[in-house]
Amino acid sequence: MAVEIERKFLVKNHDYRHMAVGSTRIMQGYLSTEIRATIRVRLCGDNAYLTVKGANIGSVRDEWEYEIPVDDAMRMLERCAAGAVIDKERYRVPHEGHMWEVDEFHGHYEGLVVAEVELSDENEEVAIPDFVGKEVTGNTRYYNSVMASADNLRVVDGRLV
Repeated sequence: MAVEIERKFLVKNHDYRHMAVGSTRIMQGYLSTEIRATIRVRLCGDNAYLTVKGANIGSVRDEWEYEIPVDDAMRMLERCAAGAVIDKERYRVPHEGHMWEVDEFHGHYEGLVVAEVELSDENEEVAIPDFVGKEVTGNTRYYNSVMASADNLRVVDGRLV
């Protein structure tokens, strides 16, 4: 079992694009969005994963991830995903000893851009890049699992309302 510790922020400009060391298109859907455990299927480039995440306790939660066959993931997304399939481009941006992941959402959430940074400790200090704006860690509307199942969320001025 792994533990995920991450902070999440809105992005205020596109400067991350010229800082990125690469990007990958991601399609993901949820088989379960229960509060105590979400189960996600993700197509990420030429790979696919099944991920189980426990409930958040602040910025910390348990996480298990397994690589699965791409064909299986595609079929799960088509036949089993509850709600919408999330479509996003993920940029990997190194900044002062941390690798930031910046997600540009497409489709229903076009215009939303969110940056996340994973930490090794909940109290770890992290240098915030200039492209990063308001912190939304713990704001459930920015959980991809909530976005996939929410009918009433929309993007206004780069944030979810």
